[in-house]
Amino acid sequence: MRPWGLSVPLVCLITFLAGPVFAATAQKESPVPGESKACVDCHRQQKVAATAIEEWKMSTHAKEGVGCLDCHGAKKEDKDVFDHYGKLVATIVTPNDCAQCHEKESKQFQGSHHAKAGDILGSLDNFLGEVVEGPPAAISGCKQCHGSIVKILPGGKIDPTTWPNTGIGRINPDGSKGACTACHSRHLFSAKVARSPESCGKCHLGPDHPQKEIYDESKHGIAFYANRERMNLDSRSWVLGKDYTAAPTCATCHLSATPDLPVTHDPGERISWTLRPAISKKLENWERKRDTMKAVCANCHNPKFSGAFFTQYDITVELYNEKFAKPGAELMKNLRSAGKLTPTQFDEKIEWTWFLLWHHEGRRARHGASMMAPDFTQWHGFFEVAERFYMELLPEAEELLPGSTGFILAQDQHKWMKGISEEERDTMRKFYEERYGK
Repeated sequence: MRPWGLSVPLVCLITFLAGPVFAATAQKESPVPGESKACVDCHRQQKVAATAIEEWKMSTHAKEGVGCLDCHGAKKEDKDVFDHYGKLVATIVTPNDCAQCHEKESKQFQGSHHAKAGDILGSLDNFLGEVVEGPPAAISGCKQCHGSIVKILPGGKIDPTTWPNTGIGRINPDGSKGACTACHSRHLFSAKVARSPESCGKCHLGPDHPQKEIYDESKHGIAFYANRERMNLDSRSWVLGKDYTAAPTCATCHLSATPDLPVTHDPGERISWTLRPAISKKLENWERKRDTMKAVCANCHNPKFSGAFFTQYDITVELYNEKFAKPGAELMKNLRSAGKLTPTQFDEKIEWTWFLLWHHEGRRARHGASMMAPDFTQWHGFFEVAERFYMELLPEAEELLPGSTGFILAQDQHKWMKGISEEERDTMRKFYEERYGK
């Protein structure tokens, strides 16, 4: 915990998604709190992190008298404390530090799936990064989103291989999880930034979790970019239907306030499926979470519309599970049990094939369906899942263990591989002729 020398009402300090934001061009420079004056003067004179000082000056923190030492000040027993020109300070400001004013937000965040993103350090993904690729790849790649375990060297200095890092699941020296700056970029700490889709795109982007690209393709994203000037992103209040109506952002659906719902810093409160693992699973209390998300949807759509959307979403996820994920997982388990795979991951081609199928293509198919992006659902998703499943996974399994795929091909949904009947061909031909002409 950092020492706190100011008494400022919590409501004045809310700089999160529903909090006050003041554009730098519109706000007068705030006076520097006494204890922080030396910090500001020195950084300006030495031209070290001088732009950070300028951003802080335009922040709500500065406006309300929250200075450098109120966040960076440390106690001698802190693991990362060091003497800085006669002041005990720490470089990293953790969620525990922010909790001195933002207790509710910090508690919600640290209990969220975001804060657990560091769990990747014990996962298959981390083995791929740390071992198969190499530690620097994981340091500059995986851990910049998921978070590192920040290590402190003698004298309170930070191990440079573990920081800088704003991974949302970062393990901090004080034991707290996460980094508020993952979304609320320092030192302006603008809610406008956190409300913007680009902020989420730092991590939710790319071949295995392209939520940002999916959002951009969706009708939601199209409406946002066409009407960004109407989004009121820097408003003190930011309630859907009251302060803006043009479009939802990522924050709108997953975090921000509506007339009936408060701001949350736990996006899991509104998510009913987990689409991360090989086989999708409904989360605990998924019905309540689904109803909460529907309450957000109801601000823009009637219940029949949103209900029909969730029907389409659910049957698409279930299709992926039943047709590809569960049979594929069982096939890999059978190969391992038969001694055809070594205990080491990624040393056989089929392990790469299976990983790409569920971790990349399968996620794209599911996430595309979850956020109304048809191209990601179809061509970047199910098309590539099917091609990988039928043209690579099954043949590679048969080569390793002949007959191993029989239980899959015997299922009705895979019988097409043995050929379709003349009647089925005629039905398909008639459909296309009626629609497109002979």
